[in-house]
Amino acid sequence: MTELDRLVAVVARLRSPKGCPWDREQTHKSLIKYLREEAKEVEAAIKKGTWHEIEDELGDLLLQVLLHAQIAKDNGRFDVQDVAKSQRLKLTRRHPHVFGSAKFKTAEEVLRHWDQIKGKERALRRADVKRRAKKS
Repeated sequence: MTELDRLVAVVARLRSPKGCPWDREQTHKSLIKYLREEAKEVEAAIKKGTWHEIEDELGDLLLQVLLHAQIAKDNGRFDVQDVAKSQRLKLTRRHPHVFGSAKFKTAEEVLRHWDQIKGKERALRRADVKRRAKKS
């Protein structure tokens, strides 16, 4: 079992019926302020350049991600594995120069194609939402 697996299990236990009342009460919306706060603390640690603080603050930010994933799992929506899979697929789609046959020579070319790929993804999502709405 990896440390990440252990942390996921800790978060699940905190949200369980025998876990922490505060953690069980949290929702996606109630955690927004903590997500913002932790992201700002990561930024401050990076600017300060203290590695142990960066590590610690990234851990706090990771906790926010895991809490949101656990809340979604508790509601039957998705779990942290789904989040990881979604991100992996997105990264491989958006890096055809690494995982495909595209050839980009500069960071500017990469960014230009990244934006094009994101635009196509948004269009596909909008079409999917419209298709689902028609079925309802």
